[in-house]
Amino acid sequence: MAAEEHHEEVYAPDQLKPGNRKRAQKGAIISAAIMLLFFWGNQQGNTEKVWLAVIAVGLIAIIIGDAVLRRSGLRPNDQ
Repeated sequence: MAAEEHHEEVYAPDQLKPGNRKRAQKGAIISAAIMLLFFWGNQQGNTEKVWLAVIAVGLIAIIIGDAVLRRSGLRPNDQ
């Protein structure tokens, strides 16, 4: 009868450290604002504007979703 092997994943110590959430939120807001500033460019069509708006709204939605989940206790409030 062979013994069952149990393998644990190996992590570097810096992989387990939480990131700075406030800095990430500020970075996402600044990125979304900069993306919206690209509306005043030299585009011929509206395809670029649609993508810029969708990505900017997506960044803001992620920030709001994270805040809602943390407030309701579904995500750890580690920082």
